[in-house]
Amino acid sequence: MFYKKSIEQLLLEAGASGEGNLKRSLTSFNLVALGIGAIIGAGLFSLTGIAAAENAGPAVTISFVLAAVACAFAGLCYAEFASMIPVAGSAYTYSYATMGEFAAWIIGWDLVLEYALGAATVSVSWSRYLLEFLHKYNINIPHQLVVSPWETVKLGDGTIIEGGLINLPAIFIVMLLSLVLMRGTKESATMNNILVIVKVAVVIVFIALGWSHINPANYHPYIPENTGAFENFGWTGITTGAAVVFFAFIGFDAVSTAAQEAKNPKKGMPIGILGSLVVCTILYVLFAHVMTGLLNYKEFAGDAKPAATAFAMTGYSFLQDGLIVAILAGYTSVILVMLMGQSRVFYTMAKDGLLPKFFSSIHTKFSTPWKTNIFFMFFVSIFAGFVPVSDLGHMVSIGTLFAFVLVCIGVLVMRGTQPNAVRPFRTPLVPLVPVLGIIVCVWLMYSLPIESWIRLFIWMALGIIIYFTYGRKNSKIGKSLK
Repeated sequence: MFYKKSIEQLLLEAGASGEGNLKRSLTSFNLVALGIGAIIGAGLFSLTGIAAAENAGPAVTISFVLAAVACAFAGLCYAEFASMIPVAGSAYTYSYATMGEFAAWIIGWDLVLEYALGAATVSVSWSRYLLEFLHKYNINIPHQLVVSPWETVKLGDGTIIEGGLINLPAIFIVMLLSLVLMRGTKESATMNNILVIVKVAVVIVFIALGWSHINPANYHPYIPENTGAFENFGWTGITTGAAVVFFAFIGFDAVSTAAQEAKNPKKGMPIGILGSLVVCTILYVLFAHVMTGLLNYKEFAGDAKPAATAFAMTGYSFLQDGLIVAILAGYTSVILVMLMGQSRVFYTMAKDGLLPKFFSSIHTKFSTPWKTNIFFMFFVSIFAGFVPVSDLGHMVSIGTLFAFVLVCIGVLVMRGTQPNAVRPFRTPLVPLVPVLGIIVCVWLMYSLPIESWIRLFIWMALGIIIYFTYGRKNSKIGKSLK
């Protein structure tokens, strides 16, 4: 359970070439674009409205700042690890080097929760915006085929859809992008770059055109009075809102899963992680400020596409369709990066023997873990087709926060056990930054609903069972040391 991999061993594995290994094809620009591609999505265009209506009111901008601070602490820790250990697997790999195999398994299993369910969450939001776009042109897919059985959706014209059978559009986009990922990392990155340019342009247009239509009355009260429940408004509501919109920031750690495919990871990984985080934080705060200024926060309750609803207040009706199309493109890049990150984590865990060899199979032509892509194509589709978006968002947030806590702990452990190791990027002010990262992330986890904790414990219990029944017995490092 406590076997560790040395940094030398990890770097040797990362430097290996030939059949069964990933190909280095990503530049620093590709890595920043991957981060932005994963960050700007459902958290901005959908969860902003949910957090404003249910938790923070107009002060959701403060929620974004708190979430960004938590991410900054964790991001600095990620950057140190990613430059030291440029290997696929992200926090799973870092934990293997610092805290041992069992801790690595726990974080790897947690990353399944983060990336796989993150992709499912965004695909559901993607489906909502597609439904709205088609509805404007009187193209109506039967309601039973666009809504999960336990969800209610309100369209822009006030139409209410009360539950259905399955969310087919969400399943479609997951399957399509899984097929794109099987074709190759470079091709996927090129597609992502195009989608990111479109997406950032839309956010800037939203801010620029919406700013002059802000109604200052919508900011009063800026921090609504707490209703008596911990998560409903007031300062505690702001922290809960930060935990909810935290989902919007998970993209920067997805960059670290592509370390083994970066051309110059020691330079490119810190740039990709921290650069994407800074750019997106600025855009998020401005976007949330404009959105809550265009429309009273109470109007976002139950609205699956609040960005489009708010933008309608500007009167630029001719841009409505363009906004929705661009949001669809933005969501597409998020799903793409999440699916990519998950497949790389599973690939690395399978290479270590903790999962069946099936998941580490690399395509001879495309150099991608194609069998893992197929597995998650179906796994993510199940959640996308049947689980409500709010439940998925909370599960992903708590899983992400837990991963960040372990990475911050890992930096503290590594500084103590291997102080002389080569660190192309060093986390500043250690131990202060990692400790603050741990405190803030744990506080945000505490702010999430109890149901999120229960689901996390159930998910982790399932993972522990799998580890002791399969992973521990088949661990490659365990067998070699024995």
